[in-house]
Amino acid sequence: QVQLVESGGGLVQAGGSLRLSCASSGIIIRPYGMGWYRQAPGKQRGLVADIHSDGKTNYEDSVKGRFTISRDNAKNTVYLQMNNLKPEDTAVYYCNAKPLWVGGMEYWGKGTLVTVSS
Repeated sequence: QVQLVESGGGLVQAGGSLRLSCASSGIIIRPYGMGWYRQAPGKQRGLVADIHSDGKTNYEDSVKGRFTISRDNAKNTVYLQMNNLKPEDTAVYYCNAKPLWVGGMEYWGKGTLVTVSS
């Protein structure tokens, strides 16, 4: 059974930092593209950042320079370091594992809530 388990969310004041973790079991993440998505109340889920198997990263414009995605394949874990948090970053953050081969399955975690107070 594949599980992606997010942790590290919580309540933080604007300007603060949080580090999210996504621990994976049941799959080896090395060949997967790993990503963080978020969904705020009343809005669609959207990509925050992703990191390919070769380490290349991609960020949504509003988080560039503030968030950093990284992966530790040895620990089967992906991280999202979030600095200078803003109230508009408030959302449920989801971990995603996307296969790079045709026919592979995509996996999602259940999410962790990040609340940024002003």
